[in-house]
Amino acid sequence: MTAEKILSELISFAVLGGESNLSIIHWIQNYIESFGVDTVLVPNKIGNKASLHCRFGPAVDGGTILSGHTDVVPVEGQDWETDPFVLTDKNDGKLYGRGSCDMKGYVACCLSLVSKLSKADLKTPIYFAFSYDEEIGCLAAPELIEHLKNYYSEAPKFALIGEPSLMQPIVGHKGICLFRTTVNGSAGHSSGIRKEVSAIHESARLILWLEGKMNALVASGSIDNRFTPPHSSIHIGMIEGGIAPNVIADQASFSWDARVIPKDSLTTILSDFTDFCKEREVILQKVFPNFNIKTESLHPPVPPLDTEENQEIVSLLKKIGPRTTTGTVAYAAEAGQFAAAGIESIICGPGSIDQAHRANEFIEKDELNKCIAMLDKLIIVHSNLN
Repeated sequence: MTAEKILSELISFAVLGGESNLSIIHWIQNYIESFGVDTVLVPNKIGNKASLHCRFGPAVDGGTILSGHTDVVPVEGQDWETDPFVLTDKNDGKLYGRGSCDMKGYVACCLSLVSKLSKADLKTPIYFAFSYDEEIGCLAAPELIEHLKNYYSEAPKFALIGEPSLMQPIVGHKGICLFRTTVNGSAGHSSGIRKEVSAIHESARLILWLEGKMNALVASGSIDNRFTPPHSSIHIGMIEGGIAPNVIADQASFSWDARVIPKDSLTTILSDFTDFCKEREVILQKVFPNFNIKTESLHPPVPPLDTEENQEIVSLLKKIGPRTTTGTVAYAAEAGQFAAAGIESIICGPGSIDQAHRANEFIEKDELNKCIAMLDKLIIVHSNLN
């Protein structure tokens, strides 16, 4: 099957982040195994989702992992001109459909080469590693990476994550974590604000502390000009609480995210914030003993990617890819998770991130061709190593 035909099949699976992906992962599994290649599923605890990995070539160190995710973001409320889950060719050089660029186009390119990979005289292996729930926090990748590393006796060396980058090698992305902070105060008449502890007032104080933390990082010189903005960001996206203007709110919560450049630490930011919260608890429990502040992670932290220009994977991508100038991206991806596991990692995939997550998402046919050409060269490299 051609990459375009495979992409048409993949687009038809309307698997959103958080939903069961068994339909699409079983299709991928059956397709790969039809060429006589064994695959391994890595299911979640309740068995309604699974990642997949497989190996082409010998069990020797030094292989390359081709990594992608199988889930997509919702289409509800978006103004699509075509059915988002039917791949549409308008004869304008583009293929339209949800996930066409993010990132089923890359997965389709990988699968289109299964026949060639199964017959190639590889000296070092090439792996597939396809995950679920990437779009809601890169949730499955850590378990997939650990399973892959423990399953095979040899050690993979590189990971090529095919997020849309217009085929530019991407050596850096920010880390991210989402949090929800809940404040428990005391209710009362608004005229007695000094006698009670308003959860909303205290939430405002905490929010200003978070903004001040971001500004302090910038003022301290924690800058990385490879990114836009060139610093770690802390943003509050939702806040709720209170029942009436004249009632002191006993409950309030706000949701926030932190996106860090590689030199900053999500753990440190959260630890500093937790310390400040404890200080506020000590002070306000003198007014209301049951006052407390709780912060929970909405998903595990995704580490940043910071691949050095002198690492071998950068040289490899410059050798096999159509573009030699490296770059960085503002979004987080599974690349940072592969790198954290000790595997040299880089992002390079077909399509533009500008088309992702929006109505009428598309990928240019030429981008698919460029990706296939790059992967063809990767097969040659792995077949001709001395």
